[in-house]
Amino acid sequence: MIITKKAIPRRTILRGIGATVALPFLDGMIPAFAATPEPLGRLSIVFSPNGMNMDKWTPVGEGAAFELSPILEPLAPFRDRLLVLSGLNNSIGDAMPGEGESAPHERAGAVFLTTVHPKREGRVGISMDQIAAKELGKHTQLASLELGLHSNDVVGQCEKSWSCAYLNTLSWRSPTTPLPIEYRPRAVFERLFGDSDSTDRAARRAQIQKDRSILDSVTQAAASLMRTVGASDRARLGEYLDGMRDVERRIQLAEEQSSRELPTLDRPAGIPASFEEHAKLMFDLQVLAYQTDLTRVITFMMGPEQSNRSYPEIGVPDVHHGLSHHQHDPEKLAKLYQINVYHSKIFAYYLEKLRSTPDGDGSLLDHLMVLFGCSMSDGNDHLL
Repeated sequence: MIITKKAIPRRTILRGIGATVALPFLDGMIPAFAATPEPLGRLSIVFSPNGMNMDKWTPVGEGAAFELSPILEPLAPFRDRLLVLSGLNNSIGDAMPGEGESAPHERAGAVFLTTVHPKREGRVGISMDQIAAKELGKHTQLASLELGLHSNDVVGQCEKSWSCAYLNTLSWRSPTTPLPIEYRPRAVFERLFGDSDSTDRAARRAQIQKDRSILDSVTQAAASLMRTVGASDRARLGEYLDGMRDVERRIQLAEEQSSRELPTLDRPAGIPASFEEHAKLMFDLQVLAYQTDLTRVITFMMGPEQSNRSYPEIGVPDVHHGLSHHQHDPEKLAKLYQINVYHSKIFAYYLEKLRSTPDGDGSLLDHLMVLFGCSMSDGNDHLL
């Protein structure tokens, strides 16, 4: 073993033309004879809309001996890390005397991370992810990321003149400042690794045609760094860059495919064709963001409250929101169950990706608290 007194700075980046690429944590960033640094505190929130089929969601038993429910079964590989919290309620979101019973989905989205009674015009409270970001964000380039799989183009007033912000996002920086989600993988990628903030479609097409890669622009810097680190760091850095290049390739492929088709309201240009591909790509971007310590707080919406997405790829052509109002119809409950399991399976993909990504003396999953859930339990009764 060769010991030197030098260590690579934790904030080392690879610079190229119009791009800066952050690095994952490497052994070479630990000074000789120094103890392994304390794990970073990180928070991940993953949200599924419209409630659950509660008979298939709630586990049987308490404590370590609980039995995984059918909806939670895809999370079996992570059982030893799993806490299922029951008996919770967020009734602070319920209508008060004189307010009426309207806008249950807006109310649910408003209180999920705030537990503050919402006002119709768009006033609620600071969300817990932003409370965490105020502290954890002191150490990162981005205080937090707010991501999702739905367009946030709908603004203004929604049901019964309630603010649409309650459906579009879960994150509130202040009682009156909602943080919009980003659903376009390219925009997230460039926010993390590139300096271009252009959303012009013609400019984006030109970039695709030139096949300009952010990683291509930092190849020389990466090769230089490879010569200065040990074998384990070379392997780790190589895996990281390969993973990053794969994410970029998938984004470019989605853009190329969508540029050959007529744009639709449901799938703007640059969005993968399927829900699962879109979700996995966004999860991979979250892993990259944590891996490079560009942020330590991410909130991710698999859909907004009142989501009318359908899932023909799993044999459910019915809209999600309609199925959540099942009226105890066995057929509708069965289809809602399919959607709930589908979301759990995609969430399990994210957990596995975190578990397989090295971080310090463990993995990203070892050093991350993840919250997965809904803003209401039974969507049929709008129970918060």
